[in-house]
Amino acid sequence: MAFVFTPEAPVAVPVAGSSDQFAVRRVYCVGRNYAAHAREMGFDPDREPPFFFCKPGDSIVPVAYGETLELEYPAQTSNYHYEAELVAVIGKSGSDIEVENALDHVWGYAVGLDMTRRDLQMKMREMGRPWEIGKAFDRSAPLGPIHPAASVGHFAQAGLWLTVDGETRQKSDVSHLIWSVAETVAYLSKFFRLEPGDVIFTGTPEGVGPVKQGETMKVGVERLGELTVRVV
Repeated sequence: MAFVFTPEAPVAVPVAGSSDQFAVRRVYCVGRNYAAHAREMGFDPDREPPFFFCKPGDSIVPVAYGETLELEYPAQTSNYHYEAELVAVIGKSGSDIEVENALDHVWGYAVGLDMTRRDLQMKMREMGRPWEIGKAFDRSAPLGPIHPAASVGHFAQAGLWLTVDGETRQKSDVSHLIWSVAETVAYLSKFFRLEPGDVIFTGTPEGVGPVKQGETMKVGVERLGELTVRVV
């Protein structure tokens, strides 16, 4: 079979402690999955089931430990926000997955950033339009090395934090997720068949805010390490 043009290789994220790479298929993101963050965005977290939006697979930017990713300030925004997240990756396909079996489908975990053009997202929300230009732009999802669940276990609780130039902006625990990783995987699988290579950003806690050119973010999750990203 001949292609009109040569297709790009999938984004490959390193597996921690290994020479293996994890090929990214799809990127799903859970909206407003921490109660305090839902409230700071003007919503009542007790009134709605989880909802999802997507980013393209090539929005993922792998970030190695010990290195500083230089992330360009994106076009068409003056309100560029960070969102620190625990990320789960899928290693076993399935649909209509039961909650009690959901973690069998999670291959591993990573530290992630859901970078957001907040002004564009809010404008689209006010107009009742999709969020893509606020969420799904180029290089909007820095992601650290993936740790196999077989090595680090699953995450009922773990500290999560983000600093900007040494000042703590986000600090929480994944035990505060409204919908746990298992519940999120099970619910999402009712609408999409999950496949190996799928990446799920599980939501961000309170404290989201803007980052400017020249500022450096450090984002971490307990047992998964810390990433460094500088906006240029």
